[in-house]
Amino acid sequence: MSKPISEFIEKYFLHFNAAAIVDAAKEYENQLANGSKMLVSLAGAMSTAEIGKIFAEMIRQGKVDIISCTGANLEEDVMNLVAHSHYKRVPNYRDLTPQDEWDLLLKGLNRVTDTCIPEEEAFRRLQRHVFKIWKDAEENDERLFPHEFMYKLLLSGVLEEYYEIDPKNSWMLAAAEANLPIVVPGWEDSTMGNIFASYVVKGELKASTMKSGIEYMTFLADWYTDNSENGIGFFQIGGGIAGDFPICVVPMLYQDLEREETPFWSYFCQISDSTTSYGSYSGAVPNEKITWGKLDIETPKFIIESDATIVAPLIFAYLLEM
Repeated sequence: MSKPISEFIEKYFLHFNAAAIVDAAKEYENQLANGSKMLVSLAGAMSTAEIGKIFAEMIRQGKVDIISCTGANLEEDVMNLVAHSHYKRVPNYRDLTPQDEWDLLLKGLNRVTDTCIPEEEAFRRLQRHVFKIWKDAEENDERLFPHEFMYKLLLSGVLEEYYEIDPKNSWMLAAAEANLPIVVPGWEDSTMGNIFASYVVKGELKASTMKSGIEYMTFLADWYTDNSENGIGFFQIGGGIAGDFPICVVPMLYQDLEREETPFWSYFCQISDSTTSYGSYSGAVPNEKITWGKLDIETPKFIIESDATIVAPLIFAYLLEM
C-alpha cells in the first residue's frame, strides 16, 4: 500500500515542531490500536478552513469517537455545504482598510481571515429551515442539543437541493450519518445561537427547547464513564472552550463526583499557535494539566506550536494511510 504522506513526514519531519507532528500521529495510531476511544476538539475556524475534506473521512473510518467543537464550527461546515460558491476569498486581507471592511459588511460578507462567509446564502438559507425544526420540537415538548437539531436538519434532506460541494466533504454530514456524539460548549455565541436567542427575545421560542451546556457536561460525564475501559485520548485543535470544556470532565468525575476509579485521559495532543504566556489556557504546556487532575504523569503528551490548518490535515492524512 502506498503511503506517500507518512513516508514523507517520517523522512523529513525530524526535529522540533515537525518531529512532534510525527510523534503525535504515531501515538494517536497506537491509541486506536489499543482500543482507546478518541475525542477531537475543534476551535478556531476549522470548518471555514474546509477541514471537512479530510475530517469527514476520519469520522467514516472510525478514527474519531466524539467531537467537542464551538458553535461556529458546528454551523460553518453546514454553511460551506450549502453556500460554498458564494464565499469570497480575500488573499490580501492584511491590506484591508476599515472602509474596505465596512464595504464587505454592506455586501453581506462576514470575514474570517482570508475568507468571507455570505450572510444571505449561508446564515439566512439555514435559518428558515432550522427554525421550523426548533418550532416543531417545541410544539412536541421535545428538547434537544444544538448538534442534534443540526443532525435533524441534515438528515431531513431539505438542504440537499442547495448542496454546492461534494457531500462527502462535510464532516457534519458524516457525523450525522454516524450519529456521532458531539458536545458544543458555549453554543450561544455562534450565529445560530444568536438567532435562536432572538426568537426567545421575541417570544417565538422557549429557551428550554435547547438543551444547555450543563446538560452537555452531564452527558459527557456519562459518555466518558461508559467508554473509558481502554482509555480515551484527547486531540485538541486550537484552544479555548472547545478544549477546556471537555477536558474538565475527568477532574469533575473523580473530584466532585468522587468516582475514584475514573482514569485520566490516555493521550493528549494540542495543535496551537499560542505560546506560553500570562495565564493563557491555549498556550499552557500539557504538564500544567497534571496539576488540575486532567492528565497523568505517564499520559503521552504532545504540543505542536504551529498552524492547525497545516498540521491537522497532515496528521489526519497520516492516520488515514495506516
